[in-house]
Amino acid sequence: MISRIKGLLTKIGAGRTGAGSNPNSGGNGVVTRFAPSPTGMMHIGGVRTALYAYMWALKKGGTFILRIEDTDTERQVEGSIEHIQKSLKWLGIDWKYGPDKPGPFGSCIQSERLDTYKVYAQKLIDKGLAYPDPYTSEELESFRKMAEAEKRPFLYRKHRPAFADLPANSPERPKWDGSQALRFKVENPRRMKWHDVVRGDLEAGEEAVDDFILIKKDGYPTYNFAHIIDDLMMGVTHIMRGEEFISSTPKFLALYEGLGITPPTLVTLPPILRNDKTKKLGKRDGAKDILEYEREGFLPDAMVNFLALVGWNPGTEQEVFSRTQLVEAFDLAQVQKSGGVFNEEKLRWMNKEHLKKVPKDEIAAEIKKRLDKSERVKDLGWNVTPETAARIAPVVLERIEVYSDIDAMLADRDLDYYFSEPAYDALSLRWKDERDTAKTVEHLSSVKNILNGLADSDWKEASIKEVVWPYAEKEGRGQVLWPLRYALSGKDKSPNPFTLADILGKETTIRRIDEALKKCADAPII
Repeated sequence: MISRIKGLLTKIGAGRTGAGSNPNSGGNGVVTRFAPSPTGMMHIGGVRTALYAYMWALKKGGTFILRIEDTDTERQVEGSIEHIQKSLKWLGIDWKYGPDKPGPFGSCIQSERLDTYKVYAQKLIDKGLAYPDPYTSEELESFRKMAEAEKRPFLYRKHRPAFADLPANSPERPKWDGSQALRFKVENPRRMKWHDVVRGDLEAGEEAVDDFILIKKDGYPTYNFAHIIDDLMMGVTHIMRGEEFISSTPKFLALYEGLGITPPTLVTLPPILRNDKTKKLGKRDGAKDILEYEREGFLPDAMVNFLALVGWNPGTEQEVFSRTQLVEAFDLAQVQKSGGVFNEEKLRWMNKEHLKKVPKDEIAAEIKKRLDKSERVKDLGWNVTPETAARIAPVVLERIEVYSDIDAMLADRDLDYYFSEPAYDALSLRWKDERDTAKTVEHLSSVKNILNGLADSDWKEASIKEVVWPYAEKEGRGQVLWPLRYALSGKDKSPNPFTLADILGKETTIRRIDEALKKCADAPII
């Protein structure tokens, strides 16, 4: 196994040492990756990182890789890998290589790549750049307390065992047998400088560079080691990650140097802030699992559009983008340094804009699906046909920003009048200060006669309004249209009576007007 991996490393590593093109890039050398740890839900920050990496690869005709970094075994949550994949697939983010699609470099799950890390660990040992850590945890803690008492930063290299400075082939240098942690030896501590696409030129003093653990006692590599080896083997050219990794970059650079490889392009993404801009969005601030937005009925296109703009400015006034437009416009040079605000009101508005572009038959199908799942609808025995759902779809679309608003409309009984006879009393039919139901009866009777004269083939909202409107203009719009709308809906707030009549159909409309007239006949004069 080890010899096979060594051969593969020689071939794949060439692209990062200047000896050839990247075999994983799809032709132009660009490879990006998203490398989450399977420790629970997919949060907004992680999703945006995946989105930016995916869009950049797509824009450049390159390759996007999904890698699972599961070397911290204590923090793993069962089912997280599947959850990560489901979350990205909901958003339409696909990968060429991933946990379900091994690449020419092997598995995309770190726990299945342990032999690879041992190969590179041995390379560092052979160069005198890695050594077994001889100290116990108690000894390390005493070193830390000593540094704290002396008010200086703790640096492990200040306590580096003498044998670590012996030649790699020295017989006095102890062999690493895997029972101890393996540490990287920083050979030349100095001020480190690097360039970040977003943050520009950065640097840190030599106190930021220290001997760090490569492989733990349990045989698993640390993040600091594993991700660098994986990026090398997978040919990753652009690394996108949060600002919390800036402080660790000097250590990464030291390891790149020790391995003799060229660092990838570094892209530090801005934090996602809560609405008041005072701190990063966290669970306590309402940060949700990305799939919670799916359950609430947000559209994946809207979520992608919204997240793309949380930290990236296209340089125009345009806010609503298709996926193709996003990829065409996306540029790492326009990723901002300052944090982007996660404003759920803005997300809902954007979702509404994308809903307007959804085919009406899809809207109708979603309405029917949500009504069919409702226990209340089942208890009431409503017959929600595809035709009825299609008729109410335009009205529902006007009222909702996300699909879960349909559930809210149902709970508020704002859909009842489409499927059940409205319940109300005659007093509700009176317009404002009208005291006598006689006028209400007169107006409803007149409207009934007008509508009876309308041919069934002409029963459409525009035609209904055309024949009723002149009478309403003559007698008073409120006096005529209020009782008509209330007769059809039994609600203070509902769509206009012409829309209602169109959706309900001629037979139901006339029947409900007749029912209103019966109520008026029994109503007292007040």
